[in-house]
Amino acid sequence: MKLKLGIFDSGIGGFTILKSLLEHRCDVQVFYLADNKRNPYGGKKDEEIKEIAYEISNWFKDKDLDALLIACNTTNACALNILQKNLKIPCFDLINSVSENITVDKVGILATTATIRSLTYKYCIEANNKNITVFQQACPEFVSEIEKVPVNLERINSLSEIYLKPLLNEKIQAIILGCSHYPLIYKTLRRKIPEEIIIIDPANALINKFNNSFVQSQLNFHKDFCFKDIEFFATAEIDQFSLKVTNWLGINKKISLVNLQTDA
Repeated sequence: MKLKLGIFDSGIGGFTILKSLLEHRCDVQVFYLADNKRNPYGGKKDEEIKEIAYEISNWFKDKDLDALLIACNTTNACALNILQKNLKIPCFDLINSVSENITVDKVGILATTATIRSLTYKYCIEANNKNITVFQQACPEFVSEIEKVPVNLERINSLSEIYLKPLLNEKIQAIILGCSHYPLIYKTLRRKIPEEIIIIDPANALINKFNNSFVQSQLNFHKDFCFKDIEFFATAEIDQFSLKVTNWLGINKKISLVNLQTDA
């Protein structure tokens, strides 16, 4: 029997978590929810993000999930308790998962404005090791640019230089990609970050934690991505989201339109 999992994000950022999951597992059925109607989340106020989290958790309630994989760092930072309380199932989050595994003395965080404002990464990392110094950098334009089809690489390149400069000036030893969209531009970031600086994708820590909690009944020995048991849902522009699924995942899948806002 396959595990039923929920993954949600404001858009395509959760693809990084989905691919990391499917690289290791073939015993899962996934409901992927993209709230692209309200993308991006990173510039929203905390109360709005909490309301969104409540609506998302309500939508997942009738899916009979075994666990929720929180692919959105912003919701993770501002409303993790709402998701946990409302769903009452194991909720695996990026921030706590990766914060347990930081071993360098100086680490930088690239994230959305809301995530940086919350200080959740800083608090979680320091709670695990008070000797680590954390430097934060908000990247307000990244998500909107990454969501475009096609991506404007020249613009991404320019923004990368702006956002990375303050962190690199602090002589950090590692950078955490504190938004699930950012690994999608890993190659651009890697070219601008000195090779001695580690780039950390929290998706790996999240999936490792999930795998330790749910023993694998079927190993993915071939390391092929099997999207057969993945269902995609979006809150707007399903044709456009379908193009993004094809562009980033290389598949053609039905996208179902859903409404999360009960007052809409």
